[in-house]
Amino acid sequence: MLELWGLFVSAFISSTIAPGGSEAVLAYLVAEQVEPVILLVAVATIGNTLGALTTWWLGSLAAKKFSAEHLLDSKKQKALRWVQHWGYWSLLFSWLPVVGDALCFAGGWLKLPLFISTVLICAGKLFRYLFVAYWFV
Repeated sequence: MLELWGLFVSAFISSTIAPGGSEAVLAYLVAEQVEPVILLVAVATIGNTLGALTTWWLGSLAAKKFSAEHLLDSKKQKALRWVQHWGYWSLLFSWLPVVGDALCFAGGWLKLPLFISTVLICAGKLFRYLFVAYWFV
């Protein structure tokens, strides 16, 4: 049970502003067979999705108080333009290192619909964790 909490926390932190290595934690737990693979993938996906939604929410809050030019660094401004162009579909790529957090922040900034944002963020993260688990079974 402690392993699941560790995986959840690692996945949550990995998807917020702080860097993390939830893929390595998942790979280790899958290789050690401490819990069923589907449970490990589910816990990692839920934790990572909730972390991404925290970043989405921060973007939504920031948009109320600041203009994009004054608050966002060039990486986040680029992500904002990407999300403006591709819309909520860009959130399928929220699993990508470095830019994924910026895409979630931009999604919140642009007030993309929360439900569809959640579904797409979760789908992208689920496929990433399934891929990692597949290689370590």
